[in-house]
Amino acid sequence: MASERITLSVPGPDGEREVRLSSPSRVLWPKAGITKRDLAEYIIATGAAFLRGNGHRPVSLERFPDSIEGEGFFSKNPPRGAPDFVDEVMCTYNSGRKHPQVVLNEVAAAVWAVQMNTVVFHPWASLAADTDNPVELRIDLDPQPGTSFADAVALAPLVRDVLAEAGLETFVKTSGHRGLHLFAPIRPEHEFLDVRHAVIAAAREVERRAPEKATTAWWKEERGERVFLDFNQANRDRTMAGAYSPRALPEATVSTPLTWDELPSADPRAFTVKTIPARLIETGDPWEHFADNPGGIDTLLSWWQRDLDDGLGELAFPPEFPKMPGEPPRVQPSRAKKD
Repeated sequence: MASERITLSVPGPDGEREVRLSSPSRVLWPKAGITKRDLAEYIIATGAAFLRGNGHRPVSLERFPDSIEGEGFFSKNPPRGAPDFVDEVMCTYNSGRKHPQVVLNEVAAAVWAVQMNTVVFHPWASLAADTDNPVELRIDLDPQPGTSFADAVALAPLVRDVLAEAGLETFVKTSGHRGLHLFAPIRPEHEFLDVRHAVIAAAREVERRAPEKATTAWWKEERGERVFLDFNQANRDRTMAGAYSPRALPEATVSTPLTWDELPSADPRAFTVKTIPARLIETGDPWEHFADNPGGIDTLLSWWQRDLDDGLGELAFPPEFPKMPGEPPRVQPSRAKKD
């Protein structure tokens, strides 16, 4: 028996496109009762806002062939048979290897990604026009055991203040789970390692001012009950769920841009695939003008150099990265002491 198929009309820059969707009734989020068709229609409904967060840049697709309760995998290379309105760009990775990565330049391409069973969209911090130089500085506020979303919310204004002192405007969104993502638009003048150092400099300054609430400790055993300022999300090819991307969580929560005024009372569980389209109609997109006034990171890099001069060196990289210059040993502190 042939599988069920439907055709969706998707508005785009060249008029309507017809995108075929197989198995539209398949339930992706069993607890929330959200189907593959529901997700495709969510992408169409969020349209321009979704593309602002995930389009025009390399993007990794987190795909679930059955449902979010089944096994998922990441897809970067454009698969064979991708339609001509799905673009790609050649990317260089930390290992030095290169391969093309998917780029979504119109809503129909994102609907095609749903047809390919994509649930979570993980965009790079750089655009396809210049993949080596990020256009946003990202800090992930990650609550540790014993802390909560409320602790991340309480810390976020201090991060905003520190970045403002460095001349940057900060935008906030929920992660879709327990944390917050703080993004600052920047001019594409520096490559990823420089931007990572700028993030570390900002995170260290936050840690100095709130040592009982914030930590830059890479090893979990050293973090305590504090919010981890995850500087490694600034690395090349390290991504997080994009703005308006759904998450593979039971409630179908969405990583949602907020205004700073609504942050103190925000409930991340309220922002879902079911609720976001109406929210956009009622309140608009808080990140609509995100890219209007990008800043520079020279002040943060001067803080980085100041800290180097004071004896603070490089911090650890993720384990899949090659050994980097000046990096401390990749061994847990407790194990190193035993050795």
